[in-house]
This record gives sequence, structure tokens and C-alpha cells, in this order.
Amino acid sequence: MATDFWSSTHYKRWTVDRATLRQARADDMLYVDDPEYSVYFSLFFANVITKLGKKLGFRQRVIATAIVFFRRFYLKNSYCETDPFIVIAACCYVAGKAEESPSHIKNIVAESRLIFSQQPYGVKNFPVDNSKLAEMEFYLVADLECDLTVFHPYRTLMSLCRKEGPSESQTEAGEVGVGIDDGLRYWGTGEGQLELPDEALQLAWSIINDTYRSDLCLLYPPHLLAITALYLTLALHTPTKELIMQKSHFSPSDDNHTSPRRSSRQASASSFGSKKPQDFIGFFAGLNVSMPLIATIAQEIISLYSMWERYKEDVDTSDTARSAFGTQTNSPYSSTTQGTGHALAESRSASHSRVSTPVIEASDDMRRADGMSIVTPAILVQVLTRMRENRLSDLARHSTGGRPVVINKMLERAQAAG
Repeated sequence: MATDFWSSTHYKRWTVDRATLRQARADDMLYVDDPEYSVYFSLFFANVITKLGKKLGFRQRVIATAIVFFRRFYLKNSYCETDPFIVIAACCYVAGKAEESPSHIKNIVAESRLIFSQQPYGVKNFPVDNSKLAEMEFYLVADLECDLTVFHPYRTLMSLCRKEGPSESQTEAGEVGVGIDDGLRYWGTGEGQLELPDEALQLAWSIINDTYRSDLCLLYPPHLLAITALYLTLALHTPTKELIMQKSHFSPSDDNHTSPRRSSRQASASSFGSKKPQDFIGFFAGLNVSMPLIATIAQEIISLYSMWERYKEDVDTSDTARSAFGTQTNSPYSSTTQGTGHALAESRSASHSRVSTPVIEASDDMRRADGMSIVTPAILVQVLTRMRENRLSDLARHSTGGRPVVINKMLERAQAAG
């Protein structure tokens, strides 16, 4: 396994551009009315993988790896030609092995059937036979070209932030910069680290979690996503800036009057406020990265949150930063994100004509103030079903053999040869 991101297959093979993403979704766009559904499919499937991963007891890193495997697989395949739910189960199965947190195949199949059979998914034909998932694992690894090493932004985030004690266990061993934390880092001078309160670090961590709900993990190196998460936390999130300012102005002498003798743990806890305020602008300026590029990534993340406001799903949001960066009227970003809600979708569908989202029957409380309709998992499942039915109908009309929709192109070639 490569210990350097720049020499890894992640960078050389699996960091793509937007043209590649548009080409990967070209077949799917033939069977949908609105190109924006591509963005909501990214949200939907990431949430499904997260739900299954949590049910299996996976760590966040394993869930993130499964999402990356899923997105890499669909760089070569189409939703309309495959069953994404069996692919999701296979991605979780392979990710558990790759991240040394394996789950038995019987457990994967049982939990997948339980979750996918419920609403809003309603998958009634998920295979009971373990061999079907094992077969899908073979096709998945083949399409991934056996490149199972994935670099995540979490390691960079923890390296940039000085944390002691239990937080050190959250670092991602084997990623960029391992073993050289005391020397020059590839992303900057290596001078100094940020000292953030737990609330700020958790917000940055949650922003990284949210990047996996889009294609950003395929477009940008992980260290840029980590720096962008810090940028959003420290530069644009007003409550976090106010919290840090309050702690930086805290005077430890006040605590000395009430508690003359303090333990070393108490002294360490108050050391954050005993130092001069940190120069965040100087910190970002000292990084060897393009700040205009960081600003671009930040805008894409904010645009993702803006579009997320139209997506309604009953999921656990404790590991996301959606509430902090939403477009509600009481959000500090309401003025920032106005007019940018469709930026991400427009960049995805530049080669397609824009079609307005069909009106969805819903109650008044399910509609936004601007009159835009709500997108739900049930709607996306219906769209996905229609896509597969229409694709199957086209294949039946243009294929003399009448061969059914296959799991992927490799199986299609094997069936044709046999």
C-alpha cells in the first residue's frame, strides 16, 4: 500500500474531472426528466450506505471508503443498467475487508435485506443467497481494478489540529504525511498547528462527512477537502468564530482565585485561553495550496447544502453540518447561498438542456417558500425504477437475443462469449 498520496492509485487513477463525471452519467441522463436528480441520487445513495454501515457497526472511515468504492464503480457503470442496492451491500462488504473491519457475509446480507425491504426503498427482490453478494464482490473489485487503498481527509484534519489524548486515536494511519508530522509537510511549511475547541473540530469533521454526499471525493485530493472544512469552520461559521474568540480572551487568573491548586489536567484545559489568539489568516496563507481553489471547493459545499434543503429524508443528522450551513432564514449563510443553490447541478449538467423539476404532490408544509418542490427518497426510488424499466425496454427492442439487464459490462461480455 502506498504511503504517499501522490504515488498512489487514488491520485493517479481515481481523481477525475467533471467531464468524466458527465460522461459516466450520460446513459442515465437519457432516462430522467431533470438532470438535478443526479445530485440527489448522490445524496440518497450516500445516506443509504451510511445507514447500512452504522447498522453493521462500521467506523466512519469504513463508511467513507464504501461510499468511495460506490462512486468509483459508477464511473464505469450506469444506475439504469445495474441494481444499486446489491452494489451498496458489496461496497460495504469490500470496504470492511479493506479497512480491516470485516463483517461476515451472512450479516451483510441479513442487514441489507432488513433495511432495503423497508420504506422508502421497498426492495423485495434482494437476494437471499450469499453467493449472489460474493459474485457481486468479484465484479466490484474487478471494476475497481483491485485499487482498494483510499485516502481520506480525516488524517489531514487531525494533523493540522493539535489534539491530545483520545482524539489521537481518530488519526488515519497510513495516509499522507504519516511519519513526518514533526518535519515539513507537503501542504505547507509545517510551522505550527491549529488549536481548536472540540466544537470547532467536530464541525470540521462533520463537513468532511458531508463531502462524501457529493462527487467531491472524486474531484479533489483529500487534503484540499480537509483544508476547505477548516476554512468553512474558521472563516465562515460565525458561532465558531465567536466561540474561539471567547476562549482566547478567557483569563486563567480568574480561575486561580477560586481554585489555587489545580491538577495538571485542569491546567491543560485552561491552556487554550492562556496563549495569544491564533492567526488563522496567517495559517491559511502559510499553506502550500491554492486559496482560490479552496474557495471554489467551499462554494461547492455551500451549494450542496443549499440543494440539500429540498431533499427530505428521515435520517440521523448528528454526523453532518447541514444545520450549521443550511439556507434557513436564521442561518448565517442565508445571504451567502442565495442564488447558488443550482450551481452544483448546473456544472453537472452543462451538456444537457435544463428541465424543470416535476411538481410533486405534497402538503403546504412540505413546500419551500420559493415554491420549489421537495425531493424525497420515495420519489428517487420511483425515478430509479422507471430508469431501469425504460433501459430494459430499449435493450429488448435493440437486442435480438433479448438478454436481460446485466450486473455490469464485464458480466455482459462474459454472457456474450458464453
